[in-house]
Amino acid sequence: MFDYLRDPQEIYAKSFATIEAEADLARFSKTERPVAIRIIHACGMVEMAGQIAFGGDLCGAATRALRAGKPVLCDAEMIRHGIISRLLPAENPVLCTLNDGDTHGLAAQLGTTRSAAAVEAWVDHIENAIIAIGNAPTALFHLLEAIHQGRLPKPAAIIGMPVGFVGAAESKDALIEHAGDIPFVTLRGRFGGSAVTAATVNALARLARDDETTPDGTLDRKKAGLS
Repeated sequence: MFDYLRDPQEIYAKSFATIEAEADLARFSKTERPVAIRIIHACGMVEMAGQIAFGGDLCGAATRALRAGKPVLCDAEMIRHGIISRLLPAENPVLCTLNDGDTHGLAAQLGTTRSAAAVEAWVDHIENAIIAIGNAPTALFHLLEAIHQGRLPKPAAIIGMPVGFVGAAESKDALIEHAGDIPFVTLRGRFGGSAVTAATVNALARLARDDETTPDGTLDRKKAGLS
């Protein structure tokens, strides 16, 4: 009835070819480029390339942490469910503490949101972990405050992509300005969300998989589905 492409590999190949042709990817390093492509693919917006900001050796730090079996800590259940477990190189735990314990009570005590309060439960898991925040700006603000106050250890890397009209852009600006020596990736402005955040974790997991890297440690584009 409708004339449309049905072959999944051809769809992926054409999608990534479109991104390569239309998006400005020149400023990304060799390791950042496949992650940026996956972010753009998840958004469906080539113009989002200009909003992607990397800090430090995000790809190197994240892939080392994933290969070492460190956990991925998420601010939302949608992110946890969007991460493809078979891609994780070391059966890494994927944790969301939003519904653990009395987060309602702790949020009231701290005078903040439940998402921010849930960050406190990361204390035993956060050291050298991957942080994936794609929903609540308050969670990203709270994380940065807790790290700078010494209440939480430093993670290996932060994916900070909260979405919304109140605090989202500001929280990502705070990440860019105050991450210090913690590598990060973010999307400037209001755009973000669980899907693009999970896609970023999945992109880094693909980089971390030994069967998708070449002997020199760079991405094997064919095995990673980018060519």
